[in-house]
Amino acid sequence: MKILLDTHTFLWYIWGRDELGAENRALIENPSNVKLLSIASLWEIAVKVNIGKLRITVPITTLVPSEIQILSINLNHLEVYTQLPLFHRDPFDRLIIAQAMSEDLPVLSVDNKFDRYAIAKIWR
Repeated sequence: MKILLDTHTFLWYIWGRDELGAENRALIENPSNVKLLSIASLWEIAVKVNIGKLRITVPITTLVPSEIQILSINLNHLEVYTQLPLFHRDPFDRLIIAQAMSEDLPVLSVDNKFDRYAIAKIWR
């Protein structure tokens, strides 16, 4: 199974936060699952670090563990993005939604605003 991690899901995973929950952590830790993280999530993290809303203790270049693959942004993702209804206003989340739609990927996210889009959202 391929899974696209939302930004907060990724951060909760690498920080070992309880909010992630045991079942969601098991999905990420399952070696047979392909875990993807949008480059938009890393951009969001970089923006928040820059404006002082988030603190990370390692360089962003070493933040992503090797078992998680980076999903680049391509033109198909941007085309889907331009057609999205404005149920969710966060531009980073909207790009993650567009990528999920474009690549037919489920998103591991607690964000209920994702439910209004034609994607599969997982949260256990």
